[in-house]
Amino acid sequence: MSDFGIEGYRPRWVGGREAVVREHGARLGSLAGRTLTGVWLVWDARDDQWFCDCPVLFDFAGEQVEVNHNKLDELSLTWNSVDPRRPVDWFDFDLRWRAEPLAGLRALLGRRLTRVDLYEWLVQDVPSGTVDITFVFEETRVRVYNALDENGLDIGPPAG
Repeated sequence: MSDFGIEGYRPRWVGGREAVVREHGARLGSLAGRTLTGVWLVWDARDDQWFCDCPVLFDFAGEQVEVNHNKLDELSLTWNSVDPRRPVDWFDFDLRWRAEPLAGLRALLGRRLTRVDLYEWLVQDVPSGTVDITFVFEETRVRVYNALDENGLDIGPPAG
């Protein structure tokens, strides 16, 4: 099991929405009403792009959830274990934590979280069993999904 060169990070992989709810449902629910104060991504300085294999950190006024996807159907949620001020030292990569480096992330700061949604893909296809986590705000949302063995991010209006 890899810690991706992140000090203190110990992913706990689970599969399926039911397992995520059982392990983290109450704590995810307790985030509602909190303000988003930071989003951190690991950045590949050499290629000047997001390094999607590492966890995405969402800080809700001191309660940090660390989201990471692995393989085709595993999700790890950890809490308050990663300090983005610490270096990332993984193989020969030049990796660093960056605050809100992608378009749209900075606009989420200061917004109050309405709810957290979990969506599980239940199809007869490769992504079956994959769980997406969506942080919903009043007029927008950010979704972290499994982009085939790495994280993907999508920002847009809330569903329905």
